[in-house]
Amino acid sequence: MTPVFVATWRFGEEACTVGLKLLTSGSSALDAIEAAGNAVELNPAVDSVGYGSLPNADGIVELDAAIMDGPEHRAGAVAALTDIRTPISVARRIMERTPHVMLAGDNARRFAVAQGFKIEELLTDAVKARFEAWKQKPVAPTVAHFGPPTTPPKDPSHDTIGLLALDAQGNLAAGCTTSGLAYKIPGRVGDSPIIGSGLYVDNAAGAASATGNGDEMMKACLSFQAVAAMARGVDPQEACEQALAYLLRKRPNHQGQGAAMIALRKDGRIGSAATRAGFTAPGRAWIYARTDGGKVIVGEGAYVETKA
Repeated sequence: MTPVFVATWRFGEEACTVGLKLLTSGSSALDAIEAAGNAVELNPAVDSVGYGSLPNADGIVELDAAIMDGPEHRAGAVAALTDIRTPISVARRIMERTPHVMLAGDNARRFAVAQGFKIEELLTDAVKARFEAWKQKPVAPTVAHFGPPTTPPKDPSHDTIGLLALDAQGNLAAGCTTSGLAYKIPGRVGDSPIIGSGLYVDNAAGAASATGNGDEMMKACLSFQAVAAMARGVDPQEACEQALAYLLRKRPNHQGQGAAMIALRKDGRIGSAATRAGFTAPGRAWIYARTDGGKVIVGEGAYVETKA
């Protein structure tokens, strides 16, 4: 198989670059997903993933992440993790070294420390300043991508990064990592670490990941829906559009913050779509990254309109 890597948002370019390098050198899809997730988690310029993320309403960064391995149909996840910069790696340890899928909160942190992860500061000085400014005039929690347009359109800080990989052996893997809503209620967990919502893999069919308004998306299990459609023979592009159309039918008046998806079929075909609601050009267009012919391409995906 020709290796393929797909990631959400403009900053997914960095993830795809890291992932493609590993895949072309013979690494597994699972290893590529973890390394690509780490690259973005450790980049303080991305304020919605890992180190440098916007905090909750108490000024504490809580991170959610998940990883899923196609060949063994296994998964690991972490929710509301604090003080650890690479939550997707903690999720993988949960998958590989415990009989469980998810750990949360203080005990997720405790597990990570026991596994050798370092306790590190997650807030940067820039984010601390933004939090102090927010406290002076607090607004409702928001997905970073849909926050006030106070930065230029090319600002890379948006939302959850979803990651999909197909390796040379024809195996699939997926990952998600995020800090969730900026200034959220402490303890809030979105769709990202929820298997079937933020991500899903069926090694015989395909993989999918979702990004956007997690509180809405987890009500529709978008990633499972897209993969199930691919298992029925649906093209990955149509699978994304069908899943989003389902969400819009079920929650027609709750899409101000939008939802988006990427999908990767077993044969290497890619799909990408977003709800039109919540995405406006140029600063808030639905952008994703993918590999093609050994190169990484960043571009705008398709949209699904709300139907009357």
